[in-house]
Amino acid sequence: MTKKIIVREIFTAKPGHASKLAKLFKKGFGQDPNVRIMTDLVGDYNTVIVEMPMESLAEFEKSMEEYKSGKPDPKIDPEIAEEMSKYTEMYLFGKREIFKIVE
Repeated sequence: MTKKIIVREIFTAKPGHASKLAKLFKKGFGQDPNVRIMTDLVGDYNTVIVEMPMESLAEFEKSMEEYKSGKPDPKIDPEIAEEMSKYTEMYLFGKREIFKIVE
């Protein structure tokens, strides 16, 4: 299936935590070759971005419902899931951007 939207989760990490946060996301999402983890080269300091292609807003909403349910993701190793649960301690604020891919 062709992915039709791009979801970007954009975080401003606490000073000294950007590379740690990026490595943690790489551990958690590394099994998915479509997910990209990026850090800033220019622009706002300590920026970490997780970019995920998705089929639709419905797929995105479903993934958010699964996340909010608190159930562990069966695709992620339980130890990594435990590490991932602490990601909120590493950033100051974040935002989400969703883009439609023009074909």
